[in-house]
Amino acid sequence: MAYLHLLRSVRGARDADVVRFGEAGWHIRGEASFGGIVPAPAARVVALGFERGSRRKRVTVAGAIPRRLSDALGAVPSVTFAPVDAEMVRGGPAARRRYLDVTLATTSRRYLTALQAYRGGLLQRNTALRSLARGAGEAAAAAWEPLLAESGAVLWAERAAWVVRWGPELARISAAIGERGVVEMRHAMRYSAASDGVCDEAASPAELAGVLAAALEAGRAGDVRHGATRVGPHRDDLILTLGGRDMRTYGSAGQQRTAAIALRILEAGTLRLGTGAAPVLLFDDPFAELDEGRARAILDVLGGGGDTVGQVILAVPRAADIPLGLTRLERCAIADGVVRGEDGDS
Repeated sequence: MAYLHLLRSVRGARDADVVRFGEAGWHIRGEASFGGIVPAPAARVVALGFERGSRRKRVTVAGAIPRRLSDALGAVPSVTFAPVDAEMVRGGPAARRRYLDVTLATTSRRYLTALQAYRGGLLQRNTALRSLARGAGEAAAAAWEPLLAESGAVLWAERAAWVVRWGPELARISAAIGERGVVEMRHAMRYSAASDGVCDEAASPAELAGVLAAALEAGRAGDVRHGATRVGPHRDDLILTLGGRDMRTYGSAGQQRTAAIALRILEAGTLRLGTGAAPVLLFDDPFAELDEGRARAILDVLGGGGDTVGQVILAVPRAADIPLGLTRLERCAIADGVVRGEDGDS
């Protein structure tokens, strides 16, 4: 189900690695019904397939083939809650950047376009920088800097705007779950090789583009020595604090997991606001290592989300692991790759 949202494995596996042994490929088809604040189709059939031999991935949405694969991103909006989400809080910046990229790229075409352009330009500039180390001219690297500055400014601006928009909601959700200290987040952007800075929420994309262009030019000589671009959105971080202290360093395992779940709730809210459809919630044993009180509080927060919350799918290794708040869900069992309902039908 998450594949129909991200068009790739939620765990980061390559498409070829999820083909069943001995098979030529895989195919997923889903029919989604939508309800929301904006007009939406009563039902939408989405199909996604991958061929091992050609390594091609194809998608259709409502019977039509999108011009680009990325046009189908978020076709069936969903949010996955899993124990590994705690790495978003206690791990390195890459996990938090990926969270921002997925949340914003699936709700903002402008962000997705800028992200694709930035990644392409970054790859080309880094290739040029490695060539410079072999004696090529600096013009090869400088040629990509206007593209990086323009697209990177959009990423900076939209990330900063999202943090401003959803920061108070993160604090509210965390308090409702039971955190005593105030939970806050800030967007730290890397505009110099030596330090991070906080994006000025009032700065325009044009102003941010100027900042990034100047930073790329100033750091070019050092980038040549390192063989990589050391400033820009690909080095950003989403800083999370509890009571003013870095949660990555000082948060307990339970606090870090709670913050990660709160971030997923923000993702669901962003999808609801951006797409007009309540996302499917995919729970992959998300309450592992949480005490009963926190698990119940999280379910209460989700239950109070009104039409922000869509269908709920919960996967757990043991029936006893189902929280009381979700015992109303229809139950199925999976054995040897076959899903069977309570009546035994597959």
